[in-house]
Amino acid sequence: MKRVQYHSYGGPETMKLEDFQLRTPGKGEVAVKVKFTAINPIDWKVRDGYLKMMTGKTFPRAMGGDFSGTVISVGAGVTRFKPGDAVFGMAQIRDAGALGEAVVAPETFLAKKPEAISFEDAACLATPGVTAWNGLVDKAGLKADQRVFINGCTGAVGESAVQIARMLGASVSGSCSAGAMQRALDLGLQPVFDYGKTDLSTIKDRFDVVYDTAATMTVATGFNLLRKGGVFLDINPTPAKFLRSLLSRRLKPIVCSPRADILDGLASAAAQGKLRLPIGEVVPLNDAIQLVTVLERGRRLPGKGLVAMT
Repeated sequence: MKRVQYHSYGGPETMKLEDFQLRTPGKGEVAVKVKFTAINPIDWKVRDGYLKMMTGKTFPRAMGGDFSGTVISVGAGVTRFKPGDAVFGMAQIRDAGALGEAVVAPETFLAKKPEAISFEDAACLATPGVTAWNGLVDKAGLKADQRVFINGCTGAVGESAVQIARMLGASVSGSCSAGAMQRALDLGLQPVFDYGKTDLSTIKDRFDVVYDTAATMTVATGFNLLRKGGVFLDINPTPAKFLRSLLSRRLKPIVCSPRADILDGLASAAAQGKLRLPIGEVVPLNDAIQLVTVLERGRRLPGKGLVAMT
């Protein structure tokens, strides 16, 4: 089988499409034949060495986190899946490997794909959906009738957060680029601000939850938009922000932390038509390196970039 790998941390030039031998799934793990892989910024951040204290110095390392596919085999103790099941989810950061023809992932990082959604749509859900859920549900405890402001509301995490917030009964406002304003309105946001023209610190409304899914908002601006008792969810955690969060209940740094119950919740929402991310481009595995490279260099797609394995 083939997958995208790299033999040292670094830029796009380190990626190669190479043969590999899929390992046997261990206890609590599932081997999956991949159908589609969704590209996320974390893919190249890991390759750049951004998390090398976690990922270590063993090479070659594989690329790719989010995927959909069909179960090949399961390891000891796995009870939620069996060979032949259609699934979606993510690989562990330290292993990765979704950008290839097969991958091994923890059972708890997977959910069954609802029949009502395609493998393409399912591949898009994991990282954006889990990150949105971690913030809104786990950290903010969002309730019906609360007000949410989402900075970057038409990015993948932003759109997931919009849809999850509305599913929970909250009203949602947000900011995006001028070109994405109509998309935001279609998602049900009101009002929507063009962040190219609006100084977000001047907005007069106040919110129970402010979620910076674009990683462009200062903590001061986020705090300024909060009602008393509100929380600012920061998708760009740093050691300094984690330390600050110990002193302020208003600041909640967010790290994508998948769990089986979250992924099952995303599956249920997608099956009910309440959660879906647009797809911008689909390429074959032979063109995966090129797609990752152009996205890393700033190319914008009108939705998720996907790699098809078949």
